[in-house]
Amino acid sequence: MPRLRRAILMTMRMALMITRIKITPITAMIMRTIMTITMIITTGMGTTSTITVIPMLMTTIREAPAGRDALMGADAAALYRLMTWLSPAFPVGAFSYSSGIEWAVEAGDITNAETLRGWLAAMLADGSGFCDAVFLAHAHRAVEAGDDGALREAAELAAAFVPSRERQLETSTQGRAFIETARAAWTSPELEQALSRCDGAPVYPVSVGLVAAAHAIPLQPVLHAFLHAVVSNWISAGSRLIPLGQTDSQRVLAALEPVVAATAERARLASLDDLGSATFRADLASLRHETQYTRLFRS
Repeated sequence: MPRLRRAILMTMRMALMITRIKITPITAMIMRTIMTITMIITTGMGTTSTITVIPMLMTTIREAPAGRDALMGADAAALYRLMTWLSPAFPVGAFSYSSGIEWAVEAGDITNAETLRGWLAAMLADGSGFCDAVFLAHAHRAVEAGDDGALREAAELAAAFVPSRERQLETSTQGRAFIETARAAWTSPELEQALSRCDGAPVYPVSVGLVAAAHAIPLQPVLHAFLHAVVSNWISAGSRLIPLGQTDSQRVLAALEPVVAATAERARLASLDDLGSATFRADLASLRHETQYTRLFRS
């Protein structure tokens, strides 16, 4: 019996060491050698007991990578969907809107990469970028918590929180397109339940928060991806209007990286009472665009 205990202990130690390394033909051969040695050392009842222990250890070794793969698979699916939904290729029509940047270029407020960066930094931190991110965060939390009242409040306030008719058209049209495409490609009972609690199609940031929560994608990466997509679309509009080269466009995007991160974090922690905008010139640009003589964009 003492030899049996020592043999089992040795076998378990070796098996635990093997679980930390990748199973290859070499490691499989080592495991078979361990079993052979153990069986030689033990006799009678000891041999039977050791053979019983080995399959359990082998099962543990096989199951550990499978659990990790399943977790990685869930994360990969969430990342895949997030990248798809907020890609320029996702059919929400974002390329046709400039959020007032077209008028700002015509008026001379934006003339080069540096003035575009400054304009967008203000819109991000103190304008529509921050406000939309707050609405997204509250819609996401409301869906997670199953709070119908909070979801309706965020959706109604977001629809009213725009400075011009064209911005209303921009956010409502994109929100409707986002919901319809996501529903068609990624069916989800949770999404249908969340939509049934909204009065009509929500505006764009609420739609993103609602869909992401219904698919169990965490809030923090959704906020970063959403703001990155918004900024990228603004820069795309600016690059066509100024015009701006591709390298300068990427420099602007790189320069706005800390602003995106800081705005996402502020929005994550903000309440609806913290909402507010101080980008008066950008709001004026959105209003003036409605009567602009020549236009490439819808807002």
